[in-house]
Amino acid sequence: MPQRIEVILPLAIADTYTYLVPDSIQCPQPGTRVIVPLGKKEVVGIVATGDRQQATGEIKLREIICVLDKEPMVTENQLKLWRWISDYYMCPIGDVLAAALPVKAMDKTYSFDPEKKRRVKIPTYPSAEGALANLSVLQGRSYRALPGLTVAQQRSLFTIQEQWQSKDVVLLHGVTSSGKTEVYMHLIEQTLAAGKNVLYLVPEIALTTQLTERLAAHFGDSLYVYHSRITDAQRVEIYRRLLSYSDSGHLIVGARSAIFLPLNNLGLIIVDEEHEPSYKQQDPAPRYHARSVAIMAAAQQKAKVLLGTATPSVETYHNALAGKYGLVNLTERYAGLALPTIELIDLQRQYHRKEMYEHFSDPLVTRIKEELSKGKQIILFQNRRGYAPFVQCTQCGQPPRCPNCDVSLTVHLNTHQLVCHYCGHTIPLPTVCPECGGEMKTHGFGTERIEEEVHKLFPQARVIRMDLDTTRRKDDYQTIIDSFARHEVDILIGTQMVTKGLHFDDVSLVAVLNADQIVAQPDFRSTERAYQLLEQVAGRAGRKGTEGQVYIQSFDPKNEVYEFVKNHDYTGLYANEIKERKTFKYPPFYRLIEVTLRHSDSAKVESAAYLLQQLMAQSFGERCSIVLLPAIQRINNLYIRNIRLRIEASASFSKAKTLLQKQIDYIHSLPNLKAIQILMDVDPL
Repeated sequence: MPQRIEVILPLAIADTYTYLVPDSIQCPQPGTRVIVPLGKKEVVGIVATGDRQQATGEIKLREIICVLDKEPMVTENQLKLWRWISDYYMCPIGDVLAAALPVKAMDKTYSFDPEKKRRVKIPTYPSAEGALANLSVLQGRSYRALPGLTVAQQRSLFTIQEQWQSKDVVLLHGVTSSGKTEVYMHLIEQTLAAGKNVLYLVPEIALTTQLTERLAAHFGDSLYVYHSRITDAQRVEIYRRLLSYSDSGHLIVGARSAIFLPLNNLGLIIVDEEHEPSYKQQDPAPRYHARSVAIMAAAQQKAKVLLGTATPSVETYHNALAGKYGLVNLTERYAGLALPTIELIDLQRQYHRKEMYEHFSDPLVTRIKEELSKGKQIILFQNRRGYAPFVQCTQCGQPPRCPNCDVSLTVHLNTHQLVCHYCGHTIPLPTVCPECGGEMKTHGFGTERIEEEVHKLFPQARVIRMDLDTTRRKDDYQTIIDSFARHEVDILIGTQMVTKGLHFDDVSLVAVLNADQIVAQPDFRSTERAYQLLEQVAGRAGRKGTEGQVYIQSFDPKNEVYEFVKNHDYTGLYANEIKERKTFKYPPFYRLIEVTLRHSDSAKVESAAYLLQQLMAQSFGERCSIVLLPAIQRINNLYIRNIRLRIEASASFSKAKTLLQKQIDYIHSLPNLKAIQILMDVDPL
């Protein structure tokens, strides 16, 4: 009699689909790819865990068409993790599947035989020297001996290992340039020597370029790099190799998607710069946080987790102080270097005195000239790409707006276009107002304009810009970072890409050109994020040799966050933040769920939002917000409304999510509201 199996399909559906296995086909194992009928189509799915029961004949089920793999392509550990992500983040298991596997892996013509040799070329990292004779260490791979640790680093290493005896997760709170990476490398070596796998997560692809070179010199061909800039064929080949050799000691460096790789025999996960918002997936679902998923993945395999940063998230530091995580402090910069000094520039005073050159204050211009004359390098940070945020008519005052989104179009002078940074809509840059024929004037500034001004102010300087517009091609990050590291460039201009973990020996000066734009965000995390961003970018200065200096330009230099940055005072910032979080019912004292409703009909989305809010208010009371209007109320021709739910940390979060899901299902059961998109963002950033 045919057996029935549950199959996960790469679709936004709530659960698995049930199919029959005909007698002519051997019942496939969980994790195996199968081709199944769906409507008039044939799709590839993954056999899920669960009972493969005898068919009862009560429901007419369709049969699978064929089995694609001899051995499972998805491991038991992966399937467990997928189910957890689906449950915790309130998203269909099909969305998790779509995010977890390379696109090519779900092609029904693709053979995923782990033993079959392929011609796909993936980056390899042969070691520079030497080979160990002892096969028990690093499986006989070539590698260069690790550098010795300072006393402070050695103390941190020992304390981490000691705390892992009782804690599965440890936070390494080390100031910028304290040598956290060297500590990581010693822990990696120990884990690989034990024949276990290590996953090293970084928040940005840009970080992998410098990091890979350092790690390759020591760990050679045990190293794999996995992120969105490698081709899909390379991603699926790395996936295949790890699946085939999952019991060997491998080091995988990657952005957040690397958490989905088949990493059995996992010994250690390092989450570097754990505070970074880049670890949170926003769109599409699953809206997971790689740090949280990493902790769960490690727990499932009894592995250890090391969270590293100079500026911990408030939630992580709270967990460490509460004893949930271990805590290790590394308070000294490597080689006894001093932390950079912070100089605050009052822009209001500078403009009043007419001591501004475009968007550069007089003290900053003077200092840049001094550092250039010494042969030093400079990083200029402006957290907005493009030439200017918008262009406006001087007569009628109308800025060109996106027809699909409620935003003005951003000026990109290099391409002579106005661009929507939300939907990608572009139009040619107008020379006169299309409404009245008046003169058009730009307002504000982005990295592109700063680049133009730098060329005017410092014509002899060699300048390069690093933002989304200059790093679209595969190797652009590497080219920019290498040229700056080789001192072929004097001034690096960039968005927050330049703030994270990069190391350059000769950077003596860092300047933040518009800090107010960072501080004045309408969000309960704004002070925390501003501190993290400013402290991190400051940490790029003075990493070798002379003391670094940081200039921060602001119209509000007395803002409290600048005092914390000036004194490198994370504990003061944390004390201030944790008090406010408790008072206003925010994490870590409350858990948040952001419910977003979207539809092309504004009246329908409004109606659905108010009905859902009433249902939620009846169940959750004051824990439920009113219907909220987002800062941008229409994106890609979809109108948006939000509802925020706060649940006490002591309450049952799973019960709250179950109740919320029932209310959302009710909204979708109403004929006139079926088409409303309702998205859940659990633990939003």
